[in-house]
Amino acid sequence: MSPVSSSRDVREIKDTVASARVIDSTNRKRAGAVLDAEEIAGVVTDFVHDRIPDYQMAAWLATIACTGLSTAELVALTRAYTVGGGHLDLSEVDGAVVDKHSTGGVGDTTTLIVVPVVAACGVPVAKMTGRALGFTGGTLDKLESIKGLRTSVPVGEIVPMLKSVGMVITGQSADLTPGDGVTYALRDVTGTVESIPLIAASIISKKVAVRADGLVLDVKTGAGALIQDRDRAVRLTETMLDLARAFGLSARAVLSDMSQPLGPAVGNALEIRQALAVLRGERIPGLWELCAAVCRLMLRSVDPLLTDEQATARIERVLDDGSAYEMFVRWAVAQGADAAVLEAERLPTAAHRLVVRAPESGWVTRVEPRAVGNAGLLLGAGRLTYDAPLDHGAGVLLRHRVGDRVGKGDVLAELFYDRGDTDTARTLVASAFQVGDRAVTAPPVVRQIFGAEGV
Repeated sequence: MSPVSSSRDVREIKDTVASARVIDSTNRKRAGAVLDAEEIAGVVTDFVHDRIPDYQMAAWLATIACTGLSTAELVALTRAYTVGGGHLDLSEVDGAVVDKHSTGGVGDTTTLIVVPVVAACGVPVAKMTGRALGFTGGTLDKLESIKGLRTSVPVGEIVPMLKSVGMVITGQSADLTPGDGVTYALRDVTGTVESIPLIAASIISKKVAVRADGLVLDVKTGAGALIQDRDRAVRLTETMLDLARAFGLSARAVLSDMSQPLGPAVGNALEIRQALAVLRGERIPGLWELCAAVCRLMLRSVDPLLTDEQATARIERVLDDGSAYEMFVRWAVAQGADAAVLEAERLPTAAHRLVVRAPESGWVTRVEPRAVGNAGLLLGAGRLTYDAPLDHGAGVLLRHRVGDRVGKGDVLAELFYDRGDTDTARTLVASAFQVGDRAVTAPPVVRQIFGAEGV
């Protein structure tokens, strides 16, 4: 027998054993068994090393999504996601380093705003982020609208960049969380995106690998959130906080409203433009209220003596004097972007435009976020399949929010596209808006704070 044949035979035996192991684990979990840490680590490691196929891992993840995990199982899964990876050593960075995470929503550009704002305030920010899940946009997808910008920073460059620039936004690295890296995209196409234990393990595993001094979680609730029900969103928040603390992380959280799109822009380049507008000083209603709250929590998470008023003053100063915008540009250039591209906003732009107009006069009483997010998907701003290409110029720009007064024929939204199912997308956006004859007030964007007094 040749060495090649022998090697292939050994591989086939390992694959057979791994397949039998994940099938047994799936069946036992479905029957109500509690999986031990070694078993969980074995399944994740087998998938990382390509010893089990996607469909078997999808079945295992779906079973977890249906049956849930005990606290011990959840800790084990979180740790398993990091097995084989490393951790960042942030000890060389002067001062405390802070991190944040949003569970995602429609028009949610908080990362692109709060990271440079907090960094401009003098607190380094290390942010490992991901791509789109379902109808919500992904920060990496948005950043790829900027020509030349590297969305993946090698682990060895992260600390030097933190020291020289003050912030890093990068895709998750196989060097840090290999298990989460290979299961993240699989969840998007297998109906397991909204599972509380899978969300918690995915998010906190990345935070364990980064191990910043402070962590702020932004958990969305409402029609446009991954977790629509408020009680479940609170449970997710508390689960992640408990899990973070189990790994020795200092964490705080904000529960935020996603009953309408957070910001008016929904789409990759459109959201980059939106973020740059805020960093130049524009306080976009809804979006800025949440960003300001998250920024305050991030600053106070690493400086407990800082008052709410002092944190607010710092944030307002770096917006008004241009420091926050300059921080974004300096960071983008450090990761490969051309400053001239940003300053001139030479970003992808769709060639075609459709408008949606108000059918009658009145007040906007609803803007259904999932309909808007799904319209963006149909126009090419998001992924309907695992490896679908994105149209970074496509998306939806909303001209009104809940509570606005509109006249018959006023433009409610604009659709930007080069391809896609434009008829269905336009119908979705039109159906998202409800106009009534009585004025209404939108719910507050910040619904609840966990782990700190006030915002």
